[in-house]
Amino acid sequence: MLLPAFLDTASRHGRKLAIRDVRREVTYDQLVVAAAALKRFIESETRRENIGILLPSTAAFAASFYGGLWAGKTVVPLNFLLHPTELKAVVADSGVDLILTCNHFEDLVRQLPARAAFLERIGLKWRYLLSKIRSFPPVPAVRPDDLAVILYTSGTTGMPRGVCLSHRNLYHDVTACIEHTHMDPEQRFLGVLPLFHTFGLTALLLAPTILGAGCSYHARFQPLDVLRTLAEDQISIFIAIPSMYAALARAKSASPEMFRSLRLPISGGEPLSPDLYDEYRDRFGVTILEGYGLTETSPVVAVNLPWANRAGTVGTPLPGVEVMSAGEDGRPVPPGESGEICVRGPTVMRGYYNRPDDTAAVLGPDGWLHTGDLGRIDPDGFISITGRKKDLIIVGGENVFPREVETVLEQHPAVAESSVIGVSDPSRGEVVVGFVIPREGASVTPLELRDFCRDRLAGFKVPRQIIIDRDLPRGPTGKVLKRVLRARMQDQRACAGVS
Repeated sequence: MLLPAFLDTASRHGRKLAIRDVRREVTYDQLVVAAAALKRFIESETRRENIGILLPSTAAFAASFYGGLWAGKTVVPLNFLLHPTELKAVVADSGVDLILTCNHFEDLVRQLPARAAFLERIGLKWRYLLSKIRSFPPVPAVRPDDLAVILYTSGTTGMPRGVCLSHRNLYHDVTACIEHTHMDPEQRFLGVLPLFHTFGLTALLLAPTILGAGCSYHARFQPLDVLRTLAEDQISIFIAIPSMYAALARAKSASPEMFRSLRLPISGGEPLSPDLYDEYRDRFGVTILEGYGLTETSPVVAVNLPWANRAGTVGTPLPGVEVMSAGEDGRPVPPGESGEICVRGPTVMRGYYNRPDDTAAVLGPDGWLHTGDLGRIDPDGFISITGRKKDLIIVGGENVFPREVETVLEQHPAVAESSVIGVSDPSRGEVVVGFVIPREGASVTPLELRDFCRDRLAGFKVPRQIIIDRDLPRGPTGKVLKRVLRARMQDQRACAGVS
């Protein structure tokens, strides 16, 4: 499904620019030839079902990805931001024995239990020329539910788990996104998210190349370079996480002119603060469209639209995707009430790789995936995410949603970002603890912030402790790792002799 869709698009847009990265510009014709060359190379090098890719966001990644599918392999994008120990475990778990990579990652890949194929050293240029004069190899017989990709989660709950996504999963998510947002081939994407991440892979590789649009890749997120590309390449679709939007807004050179061509400025991966939403609207004339998804759903579940946007929500579900907010009994709660967000439909994963127990814990026989996210759905179908089920803080029997407290903290003019967790307490079960990053040049004290919260929140929701820091621990996409914050607090309490 994925490969035929790409090849069909390439046949209709052959001379059109497909990808621009820091080193090259590649047309659709050239991308197909490169993928065919890598297909033959992969087949000659391994008989394993899975093939690893350890590359930055470039045309080489796209060619390797489609080359892997063309060879009938399951592609395993590898997160080069992981610690080598974590990456070793991922490679071992996935069973890959061959990794397509580049010289830049030589030190890292040499530590992994698999052979490295450095694209600069495999004679790719002559392979490309040979592929150019040969007829294209046949497309492998693939069933819709065959495995296409194994994407390893960032490990926020421990060892990364491989999420098994089929050709049907990814194809439906991509085509539903295109239909839902009215994307068209004349639009241009800007890719700043890593392609080893589900958001980047689906939204910034599969979507443009199946649609027939062009995409400009940035292997590293550099705000000034991104702003320049937004303006010079007349980018119409920009997909990023809130911390990236915040970094662009902090750039002194940022101006409304740079965002003039944007049609779909989409944010996901973490909550979008109301202040950042308002800043883009008021300063740049840009309405950021917040969306929601997770690796297990290929990943996009819902997204706001320019003509149907409700600030503070993550929009409405994609076509063909069912979403409900469920109570403890697994039944839907009334509209507007909070419950666990559950998703069902063709985008839901097949399961976790070689982990049937983990799969059964989240994916029921009725097809509903229990996401672990808490949220509510209003009568019009707009979804609001209120937090993680495991992050729910219970203070003296009262529920506290971390995002509610974070929203209040971020309303303070001196606060750039916050993260809230629960810490065990002998008398109240748990208490609220907040971590705050102040705005550049601003200063604020924990006492001031607690007073600020006390004026806006019920007493049991006010953080017992607020810790001010320059940064917070983050995963590969910039998402704050609350498990690390909890571990930090546990260590501090242990050193202080607090049980």
